[in-house]
Amino acid sequence: MRIRATVAAVSGALALSALAVPAAHATGDSGTPYTLNVSFSNVTIAKAIKVGTTNMVSASYSYTLTHGADVDITAKDFYSDAFLYKGSYDTATAELYGDNPATCTATSATTATCKGTVDIYPADGDLKNAWAGSWGVAAEAVAFNGQDQNNPDLSKVGYKDQSGLGSTLVQRYSKLTVNAGPEPVGKGKTLTVTGKLTRANWEDHQYHGYSGQPVALQFKKAGTTTYTTVKTVNTDSYGNLKTTTTANYDGYWRFSFAGTSTTPAVSAAGDYVDVQ
Repeated sequence: MRIRATVAAVSGALALSALAVPAAHATGDSGTPYTLNVSFSNVTIAKAIKVGTTNMVSASYSYTLTHGADVDITAKDFYSDAFLYKGSYDTATAELYGDNPATCTATSATTATCKGTVDIYPADGDLKNAWAGSWGVAAEAVAFNGQDQNNPDLSKVGYKDQSGLGSTLVQRYSKLTVNAGPEPVGKGKTLTVTGKLTRANWEDHQYHGYSGQPVALQFKKAGTTTYTTVKTVNTDSYGNLKTTTTANYDGYWRFSFAGTSTTPAVSAAGDYVDVQ
C-alpha cells in the first residue's frame, strides 16, 4: 500500500515529504494533515536485495513504532509501513513500497513491532539501471481517524514520516558460467577455461555482459571441500572470460566474482575435469 501516494492524493497531490507540520499546529486545517504522534526505530532489512529481469522480489523488514497514547494503532484505518528511497529523501529519484501495509503488534501501551515487505516488480518498470546501488530506508504512518479515506477532512487526519533509518543495496542480479577443457586432459597439459559474467538489465529485461570486471579462477581438488584462487581474469567488453592454466590433478574449476555495490557476488558451478 503506497501510503504516501494515498495521502498525497487526498491532500490535493501535495508532496508529503514537505509536510513537516509543527506539533504546535497539530489541529491542522482543512487542507493539511496534522503531525501524528509517532516515531520509528530499530529498522531491520536485508543488506542487499538482488533483483533480476522479470520475477517479483520481496524484501522483508521490521521496525519499532513508538506512539502516543492518543494514537490507536489497532484502528482499521491506521496504516504504517517502511519503504526505500533513492538519493536525498526530500528530492528522491525513486521510491519502492510494499503491496500491503505493515502488520503492527503491540509490545506495550505505546510501542509496537511492525513487519512487512518491500515488493519490487522489475518487469513492470519499477527500476532503472542507474538506480542500482545504495537506497535509504524510511517509515511512515497515517491515522484517518474515521474519516472517509476518499474525501477526508484532512485536519482530522494524522501523518508522520521519518527518513534516514538505514540503508540497503538494490542490486542487478548476476550470473556466471564456466567451461574447462579439453576433458579429459593429460597431466601437466594446458587447460583452457572460458565463461561469461552477465547481469540483469532492468530496462530491456535481458542479461548483458558485465565488462571490465576482475573474476577469480578457482580450483578445488577432488576429495577436498575448499576452492583456491589460481589467478584473476578480467571480463572483456562483452563479459566474456578466457584463460589457460596447467592441469595437474582431478578436480573442479570455477570462476568467482566478488561483486560490486550494484551487482551481487556470484560463483559458477564447478566444472569437473579428469586429469590422466
